[in-house]
Amino acid sequence: MNIQRILVTGRLYAELAALLPNKRPDKEFRFVAEEELTANDFAWADAYVGFRPAGPFSLANLRWVHSLGAGVDAFLWKREWKKNVLLTRTIGSFGEQIAEYCLSYLLRDAQCHDVYAWYQEQRQWKPLAPKRLGEQRIVIYGTGKIGRRIAETLRLFGVSPIGVSRSGRDTPPFSAVCRHEEAGEALACADWVIAALPLTEETHHLFDETFFACLHNAGFINVGRGATVDETALVGALENRNVRLAVLDVFEEEPLPPHSPLWVHPNVIITPHIAALTSVDAAAHSVLDTLRRIETGEPLANAVDVSRRY
Repeated sequence: MNIQRILVTGRLYAELAALLPNKRPDKEFRFVAEEELTANDFAWADAYVGFRPAGPFSLANLRWVHSLGAGVDAFLWKREWKKNVLLTRTIGSFGEQIAEYCLSYLLRDAQCHDVYAWYQEQRQWKPLAPKRLGEQRIVIYGTGKIGRRIAETLRLFGVSPIGVSRSGRDTPPFSAVCRHEEAGEALACADWVIAALPLTEETHHLFDETFFACLHNAGFINVGRGATVDETALVGALENRNVRLAVLDVFEEEPLPPHSPLWVHPNVIITPHIAALTSVDAAAHSVLDTLRRIETGEPLANAVDVSRRY
């Protein structure tokens, strides 16, 4: 595949403008803010690099699209994809970042940080026995690279994580893996459920009223995609204590609208999609390495299976 004209946009476009042309002076680059993209930019380009489709996005003349994030649902969700357009994504330290994010909230809860903060305000000396992380029953939805990294990290603390996947196929380092339809028993005993799923037709609102009804005072973390969760059902589950605490990094609509009840719920922790961020260096490396592999015909580990939507 011959790629010559590369259109770069998204929040890192200015920083990438200082790196990419120097590394590949044989290519033509155009760096444009999302809000300034025009149809002429897409008519000019044969490759597009960004976090999402922006401006008058069009596949008509493109041969390669590269997502600067790990997820590609912004490009594929409810969108027809041209068969001759290669779609790739950035692969970096996302698994490690997300595992650390999840671990931080699991430990915060197990070590009673919020309770002790309140006791400190009240000047009360009340020792509480912390919960051991290794005694927690944790179910992870998603057994791909990110889910496996979360499981590996939790195993270091004595956890025996259970995975849930589309196939239910045994996958190390999970102690067991089941399909969603077979997860009822594991969910009923879960102390925590961690959602690390891509957004597809199958996973859209997978975490619905029926799912939450299986939980009994469990914690819920979503580091996958916001639209996998029915947020109305989640609020109901918080009210009836199926879910005792929700840690949410992703949402169906981002930024989360000011009127969302999630903002003010006392048992919800909100972070603004920061569990795993693409650094400038990681973005540049991914773009350049993928471009090189395209040109040399080397295997692309970051190529997206458009038929599976991830």
